Amino acid sequence: MQETPALHLSGVTKRFGAKVAVAGIDLTVPPRSMFGLVGPNGAGKTTALSMAVGLLRPDAGTASILGVDVWAEPDAAKALIGVLPDGLALPERLTGPELLTFTGLLRGLDPADVAARSAELLDVLDLADAGSTLVIDYSAGMRKKIGLATALLHRPRLLVLDEPFEAVDPVSAAGIRAILRRFVAAGGAVVVSSHVMALVESLCDHLAVMAAGSVVAAGPLDQVRGGGTLEEAFVGLVGGRTAGRDGLSWLVS
Repeated sequence: MQETPALHLSGVTKRFGAKVAVAGIDLTVPPRSMFGLVGPNGAGKTTALSMAVGLLRPDAGTASILGVDVWAEPDAAKALIGVLPDGLALPERLTGPELLTFTGLLRGLDPADVAARSAELLDVLDLADAGSTLVIDYSAGMRKKIGLATALLHRPRLLVLDEPFEAVDPVSAAGIRAILRRFVAAGGAVVVSSHVMALVESLCDHLAVMAAGSVVAAGPLDQVRGGGTLEEAFVGLVGGRTAGRDGLSWLVS
């Protein structure tokens, strides 16, 4: 019996005026997978993920999370997911513990569970010492970590993370990778969007490559990268060129 995908997009399309940002893509994230989504700037990754989690309504197509239609049953679908958008806006006049308490109570969690889970998350993500610091005074890396904490707090079954390691120091990044691997080992699924090929290659077991609003390759990591590295496969798939190959003669003369 085939298992229900953690995330499934079918014919998802989004236009902004005359520009087609996402061109009718199909995408399936297997359960218990660490799924990478990569592509050059402007490929449509963030737009696709925004439609997948209910932040942006598609012009056409459907999105489902563990079989629950994101737009037909938004409350049920959003209870299953934790989301860390790129450029996440947070209530800045709260401390980290206050933000987690606010988020947990907003989701209807038991106050005692919120307090226990918040304390654990702040400790594991090295934010406990900043307990009295307002979010407005957080560094970019701290904002990423508190955003991840809010995504994990309600114990979702799918995490969708857009550039989760951006501005995060190496020690904290190693801790986050460990958290994500434990999450998948416990039966969850993770979608990670990133520009860092080495990170995706070391973390993910499945991936999709987007270019110009379309999925140009998708599947298990080894299948997509072939016999080379992911970066080599990526450059070949999206039609990129090696930096410094030509031009800039004035710089090197």
